[in-house]
Amino acid sequence: MSFEQSNSLLTRASLLFRLRDWKDAASWEEFYRLYRKLVYGLARRSGLSHNEAEEVMQDVFKRVAETIHSFESDPQRGSFRGWLMNLTSWRVADKFRARRPEEHHVAIGRDKTATGSVERIPDPQTSDETTWEDEWQRNVLDVALARLARRVPAKQFQAFDLYACQNWPVLRVSRELGINPASIYLISHRLTKQLKAEVENLKAQLG
Repeated sequence: MSFEQSNSLLTRASLLFRLRDWKDAASWEEFYRLYRKLVYGLARRSGLSHNEAEEVMQDVFKRVAETIHSFESDPQRGSFRGWLMNLTSWRVADKFRARRPEEHHVAIGRDKTATGSVERIPDPQTSDETTWEDEWQRNVLDVALARLARRVPAKQFQAFDLYACQNWPVLRVSRELGINPASIYLISHRLTKQLKAEVENLKAQLG
């Protein structure tokens, strides 16, 4: 990575800080891409329908918009994504409480092993934090890859994707793209370093 590229990464303002400006559509779009799968996934794993999970997403992001200007990193409060997980869990619990009794019975009827709706409401303190963290790491990697793809020549990124991400043999990548194997090794080494830097930059932005 060049000095200019590295400096550009380091001087980007924190994404969470930029979200304080409600008119910053690009930052909000990036935030949505990073976190929508996490929020939706937790809602669905908790037993909500697709439509209910979509409503949870709307509620969660609305709440973030209302409170982000006052959010600060605090050891007592925990990380932002930990707070977001709890917020999602609370909204999921709200959805279960709002269900009509007959909806509870239908849901249980479809799954003989299902427990009552109240029992399935996630506890914000005991939600699957490991799954949440794993999915967050995957989402950060996906966004970092998308950023990298926009920044490097298309053929170089394709070589990197096939060789380093999809694990194609180097000779197969060479034949497919018409690039000699030595160049593929160099491209992979360089872009791997850039990808790691982009991932760390994203994590620093998100707190």
